[in-house]
Amino acid sequence: MNSDFYKSIGLKVGLEIHIQLNTKRKLFCHCPTSPEPVEEHKWVFKRYLRPARSEIGEVDPAALLEWRRNRLYIYDTAEGSSCLVETDEEPPHMVDEESLLIALAIAKALNMKIVDEIHVMRKIVIDGSNVSGFQRTMLVAVDGEIKIEDRRIGIQTLCLEEDAARKLEERELEVHYALDRLGIPLVEVATDPSIDSPELALKTALKIGQLARLTGKAKRGLGGIRQDVNISIASGAKIEIKGIQHLFMIPKVVEYEVQRQLKLLEVRDELARRGLNPSVLRGDIVDVTHVFEKSQSKIIRKALSTPNGAVLAVALPGFKGLLGIELQPGRRFGTELSDYARVWGGVGGIIHSDELPGYGITLDEVKKLYEELGANREKDAVVIVADEKSKGEKALKALIERAKYSFIGVPEETRAANPDGTTRYARPRPGAARMYPETDIPPIVITREILEMAEKYVPEHPDVKYKKLVEKHGLSKTLAETIINDLRLDFYEYLADKYGDKVPCSVIASIFVNTIPMLRREGIPIDSVDEEVIEQVVKAIAEGVVAKEAIPDVLAFIAKNPGITVFKAIESLGLKKPELGELDKLIEDVIKSNKEKLLSRRDKAFNIVMSEVMKTVRGRVDGRLVAERVKTKLRDLLNIET
Repeated sequence: MNSDFYKSIGLKVGLEIHIQLNTKRKLFCHCPTSPEPVEEHKWVFKRYLRPARSEIGEVDPAALLEWRRNRLYIYDTAEGSSCLVETDEEPPHMVDEESLLIALAIAKALNMKIVDEIHVMRKIVIDGSNVSGFQRTMLVAVDGEIKIEDRRIGIQTLCLEEDAARKLEERELEVHYALDRLGIPLVEVATDPSIDSPELALKTALKIGQLARLTGKAKRGLGGIRQDVNISIASGAKIEIKGIQHLFMIPKVVEYEVQRQLKLLEVRDELARRGLNPSVLRGDIVDVTHVFEKSQSKIIRKALSTPNGAVLAVALPGFKGLLGIELQPGRRFGTELSDYARVWGGVGGIIHSDELPGYGITLDEVKKLYEELGANREKDAVVIVADEKSKGEKALKALIERAKYSFIGVPEETRAANPDGTTRYARPRPGAARMYPETDIPPIVITREILEMAEKYVPEHPDVKYKKLVEKHGLSKTLAETIINDLRLDFYEYLADKYGDKVPCSVIASIFVNTIPMLRREGIPIDSVDEEVIEQVVKAIAEGVVAKEAIPDVLAFIAKNPGITVFKAIESLGLKKPELGELDKLIEDVIKSNKEKLLSRRDKAFNIVMSEVMKTVRGRVDGRLVAERVKTKLRDLLNIET
């Protein structure tokens, strides 16, 4: 889909980019941000969390949902990675100065208006990711901008906040967290909704992430930069999507969300064409366990074998055929309803009539089900839930409410990203009622002295950096222009400074500009390869273990075989660099085998030998070295000059 299409549907995208800071201490205590926990001093504790009313007497709907789940939160903590602040047994310490200076530097680089006085706020979060039931956050700056090619993207806010706990395991009634990540400083940069295409969303996210990394104080590796995306279209709704694993998934997430909203609008219009309105959804939940007492369906038999297990059903008059409409690849309208049933009722899922007979449910059982509900098999849809009865009732009530919203179109909600770029319902969108002041930390006045101290973290201007890449690193103008817009520009500079005397900077830059994008297009999971591995590949080239031509093969092999070392990958691919004597012997054998052809075609001799030799050593030896040895051997053995 081109940009004109997205403009025609009124696409608006806003980004929230979260960057972990690599500071010495956490934001509100003195625990390190790169901890080495002492395992023998590890302990576990448990908590239940509940929502509180805001200062205006309201309860946040997202917090209310989490409370209704009645979950127990289990926390792992260890000496060296967390303290009493993380366990909410001690008041927070003063804000880490280094974190504040970095946040101010990023705000300066984004041309933002820095606030005169910073106030720490509490944001209610009771999904267990914060032991206290709230996250501490502070507004640092507002009203900035970032330029992406010829576009100006507004930056609405920049906040400094504490990162959440790290989820280890999630069950129906228990969630297990580790506290080593809780409290690490996090900068949140929020754009305005002026982004109007999936490609522009990606470019903006990359530029913001790169800018933060160029301070030299952003954490590297998976999870160092995380992103949420807010998406809406005309006649649709604002949807917040969280948990996007990689920046490069953003375009697909935007594309799929646009597709979902357009399809939901089609469902709305089809309901109107059928002459239906929300009043047809009476919401009568019927216990139909007796219909399935002898069912051979494994799902139903399993549910009925548990205490209080039952099969409950509800009719959706006039919805026949709508639940099977595909909204996103592999996800149908029925899946949307199922998400609500799972989240609000805690059930495993639903079964609906657009997929029946199926799941071991027979046509005869379907007929009896329709009879029991008094539904019309030609016009109506039917949904069943097989689970504990009380859970099934909650699930179907939530499903009915979601089905009623189909007559309006797209409900505002928070969704979670799946690995393939599709999304699933997570919870209602949070409201303004979840913010209130932190009483344990006094306001911070931003003085001229503080702003001057922040200057040392402000990234170098792109024009200065471009000149250095061309003049000092010897990159072509095209390569320099491309790498200067790459998220890993800072990592490229690190590799160039460390290995540039043995590996051409153009080869290092090409890894990011050419090789990684090429592998990504081929569907190779290259984004799972961390920077330590990339450095080891560059180091292997610098040490002469493997040739630069082997870079794509080695990276692709490691991406497909997680955990394997660079040396093992080189060995498995048979790319270990041959000794010079072995190379000379190979060249001599090729020349001797093709002696007559080479003497009769002297002008093509070099190309003939190079072609044959490279078939064997490609990826193992630098082509320039092979060319030098071929020229020498042709001259020595056949007196052929090239």
